[in-house]
Amino acid sequence: MNEVKEALRNIEQNYKLFLQQQFTFIGALQHTRENAHDMIRPVASISQVQSYMDHHCNNSTDRRILNMFLNICNDLNKLCHKLETVHSGNNITNGILERCKLLLSHSNDLSTIRAKYPHDVVNHLSCDEAKNHYGGVVSLIPIVLDCMKEWVAHTEKLPRPMLYDVSGGSAISEKRAPQDAPARAAISQTPLSVRLETQTSTSNKDNIQVQGSKHIQKKNLNDTENHSGKLKGPWKPPGRHA
Repeated sequence: MNEVKEALRNIEQNYKLFLQQQFTFIGALQHTRENAHDMIRPVASISQVQSYMDHHCNNSTDRRILNMFLNICNDLNKLCHKLETVHSGNNITNGILERCKLLLSHSNDLSTIRAKYPHDVVNHLSCDEAKNHYGGVVSLIPIVLDCMKEWVAHTEKLPRPMLYDVSGGSAISEKRAPQDAPARAAISQTPLSVRLETQTSTSNKDNIQVQGSKHIQKKNLNDTENHSGKLKGPWKPPGRHA
């Protein structure tokens, strides 16, 4: 998803540069239409702009701006197909993608589409230009960009499948699981009677050690008392001896 957002930002930056040259773009369309003797019908498809540039463009300025428009449309088309591989989506996101692909189709009729507020590309045209010639072609890129932003916004709200639980200590236990597997397997394969006998033997040893330690402590205490009595003996009052 981050790659998609980065690609979308790059296209937006290129479109901003193109937008600053909208009058140059309209002038290039005007010149190539005159050269093609095609002044009646509107500029209504990407393939029409491609044909003007390939066959009826006589100067580098017109060629540069027409090529810039076609490159942005091509980048949008590539990104549109890439979006399908990012997330399976739902009816809403899939519908947005279908609209993008339709708009970016080279043969699609763009004459009736119009970019609305906050876009003002149509407002920069005269009434005749907007209504009869260029209103659709200048609206194509901003409309598709809005659709792709809408796709990103909807997709980010969709639940994403979790491959494994990485919350708290479960992730650590998952990482340790392969290392502990041989030990667990060895324990599970040991017969139950052997395991119980081993546990009982260990428990008996512990009891013997505890009883032994108690016996030693009691013996040491008795020895201390006897030893103290031998040293001190019974108390006699001081006096003369016969």
